[in-house]
Amino acid sequence: MRLQNKTALVTAAGQGIGRASALALAAEGAQVWATDVDERLLAGYEGVANVRAVRLDVLDKPSIQRVIGDMPALDVLFNCAGYVHSGTVLQATDDEWAFALDLNVRAQFWAIQAALPKMLARGGGSIINMASVCSSIKGLPNRFIYGTTKAAVIGLTKSVAADYVGDGIRCNAICPGTVDTPSLQGRINANADPVAARQAFVARQPMGRLAKAEEIAPLVVFLASDESAFVTGQAYAVDGGITV
Repeated sequence: MRLQNKTALVTAAGQGIGRASALALAAEGAQVWATDVDERLLAGYEGVANVRAVRLDVLDKPSIQRVIGDMPALDVLFNCAGYVHSGTVLQATDDEWAFALDLNVRAQFWAIQAALPKMLARGGGSIINMASVCSSIKGLPNRFIYGTTKAAVIGLTKSVAADYVGDGIRCNAICPGTVDTPSLQGRINANADPVAARQAFVARQPMGRLAKAEEIAPLVVFLASDESAFVTGQAYAVDGGITV
């Protein structure tokens, strides 16, 4: 098992990429703290080996500090929580902008700030941040706020990687294309024509399909493991060919 004797914390682990990743990490031997703001989503972890389900609101700094403080050790942090706003710069509101920056960027900053002392005490660790191909990598229409915040995540990732590269800390970002998750399905269903909306999402990927959450999780496991010991400061596109 690649992650034996490692302890990991995953945010937004109730569903989608977060859940698939938490299960994949646990299957590789990690002791996983699977967190989510929605306790109902965490109920699905009952009886799953190597997983401890814990409610966590990543918009609450003291809660982040408390949960990480309660952990006996921390080797892997996967900042998966985030939100996708639609629209252009002219359609963006101040409230949407503030919320996206808080959830997509500041929550990662808070979690990293709380996690680093524990990782440094262990002599190293792996931080994995959820970014997106829609970021500084590629502009996509009607994703002004989202693309801006995910570009910030890539900058945050590289900054942390540069500051702690000599201390055994690695920090990388995952940049998916469109992944078939409950979150995506919710955005699709919000459209007047959900069928057409889904077809539009599929058409963005040259592979002609959406990714599965289980196709993102192996990259999380790789970055969490010692197999990626020489990898830091990278933004990995997993996008079905969007950036080819």
